[in-house]
Amino acid sequence: MSTQAPELQMQVGGISQVGGRSNNEDAILIQELAPDSQLPLGGWVLAVADGMGGRANGEVASSLAIQTLHEVFASGQQPDAAMALKQAYRQANEAIYAAAGEGDDDRPGTTLVTAVVRGKYVTIANVGDSRAYLLRANQLTQITQDHSVVAEQVAAGTLPPEAERTSPQRNILTAAIGTRPQLERRLPAIYEMMLLPEDRLLLCSDGFYDVLGTDDYLQLMTGEDAQSAALALTDLATQRRTTDNVSAVVLAVGSSLATMQRAEIARDLAEHRAEHGTSILVPVVILILLTAFVAAGVWYWMF
Repeated sequence: MSTQAPELQMQVGGISQVGGRSNNEDAILIQELAPDSQLPLGGWVLAVADGMGGRANGEVASSLAIQTLHEVFASGQQPDAAMALKQAYRQANEAIYAAAGEGDDDRPGTTLVTAVVRGKYVTIANVGDSRAYLLRANQLTQITQDHSVVAEQVAAGTLPPEAERTSPQRNILTAAIGTRPQLERRLPAIYEMMLLPEDRLLLCSDGFYDVLGTDDYLQLMTGEDAQSAALALTDLATQRRTTDNVSAVVLAVGSSLATMQRAEIARDLAEHRAEHGTSILVPVVILILLTAFVAAGVWYWMF
């Protein structure tokens, strides 16, 4: 799927795989927003939910979260993305909690990371340890902060970052959707950013963390095809024997118009050289010299 915003060409893809488990408790959302007066070309709502346990099973919680998110943004225009996300997360929390029934001490819950993309502007919301990453200029940055015991320990300086993967507490969450009657007021965590040409935005569940490194993300997400990137990530995590489900949603921003024009000119020059050898160098040098003389003459007469 693809859509175009002013100055930005975007492509979106996503996949959810069972990975190292017998059933899939993850769920993803790729929802195209209808165009309106403020955004003639529309946008996207992208999300990954990772369900957890309970007698009703985690897939119920993750599916309810994704369904609620979809309904909130399908109901009409949402001029304030952050407010709409907060509303959706609270409604999802209530729906999941109610689905478990009264007196259930083993309640299902889910993480939920969402990106609302409107043109070059992105609003991200997060509860739990599913993550949003930004790949820009060959640098991978984790946008969201995990709501987990180890993330809090790393932030407090009581656990070194390199020990996060091996900590026995790495899967213990400090916040999730659906496990309490109401979502804490500080949640969801909201992040806002602006996309640039050639950016890659990744939403993913925690099945990747133990088996993929930064170099893997850099290598697999640099292509133009967002769906191929999402599939490559989940396939590699499965091949490396992840013990969890793996879900990825990738948004790929195309090159800028200037970059595409330079690439086209370079291709044309290369083709001309192939056809005519080095003879093209002579007219190119002459053209450059003429341009320089004209510019110098204009400068002389003006000043």
